[in-house]
Amino acid sequence: MAKWTFEPGHTAAEFRARHMMVTWVRGAFKDVHGTLDFDPVNPGTGSVEVTIDAAGIWSGDPDRDGHLRNEDFLDVENHPTITFTGSEIEVLSGHDYTVTGDLTIRGVTRQVRLDVRYLGEWDTPWWEDGEDKGPRQRAGFEATAAINRQDFGVSWNGALDRGGVVVGDTVYITIDAEAILDDA
Repeated sequence: MAKWTFEPGHTAAEFRARHMMVTWVRGAFKDVHGTLDFDPVNPGTGSVEVTIDAAGIWSGDPDRDGHLRNEDFLDVENHPTITFTGSEIEVLSGHDYTVTGDLTIRGVTRQVRLDVRYLGEWDTPWWEDGEDKGPRQRAGFEATAAINRQDFGVSWNGALDRGGVVVGDTVYITIDAEAILDDA
């Protein structure tokens, strides 16, 4: 089974959640690291391990980012990482899979299903110290999921009139991953 490593400069986890009942708050984590065992000929035998630096959350507003880092939301002082480990893969088509695994946020682990689209592979340049030491094989993936933040102990909220809330419970996640084939 080929071992791949996520390229942090081209891998990100993004999220969106309802805000004040009328719009979306969006944000991202760019410090995403992980490995993937993947064979495009036999993708059902693969696995993935991902670690995200929770303190690296970015929503475009420094005050909101500080609030998202504190104990009301991610509590990064006590839970500095978000992790996902999955090895249950269902092949839906040549490029579409579901990957079921354990997502841990705030020290709470729940099983989550990712809908994954394999975007293909390409031989590419590999630059080190200003010199192309390529080619290196790259593969791309896009994964999506929806989770209930309450399931992970992320429960802060505020009430609005007519039964509304400040933050919706459903968080939509999109992960864009670029993986580099490890040298054999």
